Amino acid sequence: MEKPHVLLVDGMALLFRSFFATSAVGQYFRTTNGLATNGVQGFARHVLAAKSLMKPTHMAVCWDMGAKTFRTELFDGYKANRPAPPEDMVHQFDLAQAISEQLGWKNYGEKGIEADDFIGSFTKQWQDQVDFTIITGDKDMLQLLTPSVNIAFMKKGYHVYDVYTEARFIEEYGIQPSQFADVKAFMGDPSDGYPGVKGIGPKTALQLIQNYGSTDGVLEAIDELKPAQKKKIDEHKEMLLLSKKLAVIKCDIQLEVALEELTVPAYTNEHIQLCRDQQLLLLAKQLEKDVGVTADPWA
Repeated sequence: MEKPHVLLVDGMALLFRSFFATSAVGQYFRTTNGLATNGVQGFARHVLAAKSLMKPTHMAVCWDMGAKTFRTELFDGYKANRPAPPEDMVHQFDLAQAISEQLGWKNYGEKGIEADDFIGSFTKQWQDQVDFTIITGDKDMLQLLTPSVNIAFMKKGYHVYDVYTEARFIEEYGIQPSQFADVKAFMGDPSDGYPGVKGIGPKTALQLIQNYGSTDGVLEAIDELKPAQKKKIDEHKEMLLLSKKLAVIKCDIQLEVALEELTVPAYTNEHIQLCRDQQLLLLAKQLEKDVGVTADPWA
């Protein structure tokens, strides 16, 4: 008997990608009230395409719920370098979650916790009981890879993904996925705004973890390192340990959810009409293909 296949969607990653991909060429798909819907429609169409391509039995969409999280409490600079979202995108945050819910996709998010942490907690809650595919653009997720967890990084369009399995990761990196947070601790993450150890880049960071296994392993063997490396790590030890805390995905959120609640929904003409009523016409057309009906030209 095949295991259930759960599709976990990094909602904000899809929303941002869809917004900027279309706004770059001036396609905002505005309603008659002037509200942009490009991010929302792109997000939902991306999820529909992934559902058709990957054929999950269950699915959940996880969201970031504001800029303040337990990581910003640990480090003021965490994601502080990110610009404010464009005005045309702000209203689409709530709209995307509303459309997700209306289409029968379960939303998960909580103030103070990032989408990554919900995704990680889902993979641990049903570890080895189900197979997971995570759709994201965030390389931090690599630490979640296991024999039953694959990660599909978004590429061009709606149907092209760069899929990582645990075996592929081990072959390419020479470490276990769980050690990836240790690599990030040394190299830092410019997009998330934490520096790691200044002067140690991705290549050296990976070599250190390949040789010593973990952040603590490097510190225990610090006298074996080259003098220049030892000096850098000694000078930035506090930030190294903090960066490790920031890099690790939290996987212990208590999720009060049964697997049956995440069953992939079937779509009907009511869903199509709902999208038309909200002037989400591109999304309505894609749903028509899923439902197998022809649009009413007089609608």
